[in-house]
Order: sequence, then structure tokens, then C-alpha cells
Amino acid sequence: TKRCRPAPDTTPSRTPHSATIVVSNTPGSSPPMNRSSIGICATTPYNMSGSEGGKSNPYFIGSASDHVFDLFGTFIEPLEDALGQESSHTAGRMHGIRDITSYERRLHALNFALAHDDGISVRDLNLSDIVLVGVSRCGKTPTCLYLAMHYSLKASNYPLTDDDFEKGGLPAVLAACRNKLYALTIVPEQLSRIRHERRPHGIYSTIGQCRAEVSKAEALFKAENIQFLDTTTVSIEEIAATIVRDKGLR
Repeated sequence: TKRCRPAPDTTPSRTPHSATIVVSNTPGSSPPMNRSSIGICATTPYNMSGSEGGKSNPYFIGSASDHVFDLFGTFIEPLEDALGQESSHTAGRMHGIRDITSYERRLHALNFALAHDDGISVRDLNLSDIVLVGVSRCGKTPTCLYLAMHYSLKASNYPLTDDDFEKGGLPAVLAACRNKLYALTIVPEQLSRIRHERRPHGIYSTIGQCRAEVSKAEALFKAENIQFLDTTTVSIEEIAATIVRDKGLR
């Protein structure tokens, strides 16, 4: 049970009310309330853990309060009618592990993404569900982690460098999994700003270097017919959703 400090009433002719917020799944556990109080009920007309005993909570509050605002119960029945599905009246379902197999698959995907980040390991690259390619700092790593966490996809990424551009064509390790490749690009000015925050000194973050790398990378994507996405003004969530859609991963 939680209590808020009394909130002043804006009407001069009335005395201030005390607002009591009840968050409880235990029948009859609501505190006594005087007739000049506002009851704010944070449970449904049923106990959130599913037992019928919880029905007493809102009605106890109603009998002791001038005004009752049921934050959840007001919407449960209309939602049940609209969706054609009865509520489970169970608290904490959003954060529980309901499917252990799905949970373990997501953890495995996350471990895979971490082990295959930034070209660290290319040994099992063919086991990836998706392989992101692009110049350094264009959004590959956060996108891979998001794909693993929210889509349970084994996502790896490979950064293109000057050495790759000099050789011409796709690196051999990428050519072996061409059908899983998806490229990311970014405008040079934004790339330069991002790189400058990480490494302000040296050629790495200069606008000239960024322009050269982006130009060569996009030319490679077009020559090899690799689909690519400009991430400059796109959120990680949108990038991931676009990749999943374009590659038919769901």
C-alpha cells in the first residue's frame, strides 16, 4: 500500500482531500479511509493474481470513499469485448518467462551477435540469419543486438575497410554467405561527427576519409547487387524492422 501526500483542492469552499493509492493483490488489505477521501484503485474487479478473493478490494475502497477511479478495471471488460478474449487477470505477464524455449533462443542469438560483432569471428559466419556489412560506425552493432533481443535472430556484422576496397569485390568470407548479406550506409557528414566523438584525432574521422569510404562502399553494394539502407535519419528499431521485412525473416 502506498500513500501520497494530501493534494490541495482548487475549490475554495471545499476542504482538501487526501488521495490514497492502493496497489494490492491481498483481499481486504486496503487501509481504512474516511468519507472525504479519493479512492484510486489500481486493481481490476478481480484479484490480479487470479483469485476471486480480490473482488473485495475495489468494493471496500468504494464503500469508504466519495470518489473511486479504477485505473485498470475500467478498461478490462471493453478490451475483452473488442478482442474477443478473456483477460487472465494475472500481474507481471509482460516480464515473465512464459516460453523457456523462446527465451533460450533469444539468449543464444544475443551471445552469437556479441561473438560475431565487428568481424571478431568469421569462422561461423554462415550460421548467421543475417550478416550486416558497411563502413565502421554506420549502425551495424546496435542493429545486430536489437535483432537478437527482439527477433531472436543470429545477426553478425562485418566492417568494410580500405584493405577490402583495395582488393576489389567482396571479401571471400562475405562471398560465401552472399544471400545473407544486407548493407548499411550513412551520409559522410554524419559519419564524421560520430567518428569524431570516438576518435577525434587522425584521419579516421576526417570528412575526406568518410566521403571516400562511403563512396567506395556504396559502389561495391551496387556492383555486387547487395541491398542497402541509409541509416542517417532512421532509428535502430526502424532499421531492424526494415531488414526483417526486406529479407523475409518473419
